[in-house]
Amino acid sequence: MSKAVVFFADGTEECEALLPVDLLRRAGVQVVVASAMGRPEVVSSHGITLRTDALAEKVDYSDVDMIVLPGGIPGTPNLAACPAVVQTVQAFCAAGKKVAAICAAPSILGGLGLLDGKKATAHAAFQDKLGGAVVLDTEVVVDGNLITSYGLGGAIPFALELVRQLAGGAEADRIQAAIAYRH
Repeated sequence: MSKAVVFFADGTEECEALLPVDLLRRAGVQVVVASAMGRPEVVSSHGITLRTDALAEKVDYSDVDMIVLPGGIPGTPNLAACPAVVQTVQAFCAAGKKVAAICAAPSILGGLGLLDGKKATAHAAFQDKLGGAVVLDTEVVVDGNLITSYGLGGAIPFALELVRQLAGGAEADRIQAAIAYRH
């Protein structure tokens, strides 16, 4: 069984965080929701209190196949301020493991120089913060181990791509039909 960690922080855009958790779990992927705030509860960008499964600094990442960075403000800066999140992103990129980011969150990867020469996307307000990336203005961009999306409007295609990456195309197609998503 594949395993993913989705990081949550105060100010995380809840739909960009919860849609990947939901669809990955529907696909049978083990998902750990990890707090970047040093406490189990976070408050989303729209004031919803969410309880996480673990603290980012306490997760054993040795058997994790993918990490996911949701967007949102101030969620994205809060993720970037968490040493456990930054170190995990850097380690996953160095190891060629899957790193996914949506909306403002690809700017974290850009700020760390991890998008240089890679195709990527982000919310229009953050496309200039992708470092040396080749910026594409499309819903979802996959370049090797990196998966990026431009925002809430792309959250379902983004989550389905994460399913495709971890559980295969047939499972992504099954879930797409099950949720009646016609794109």
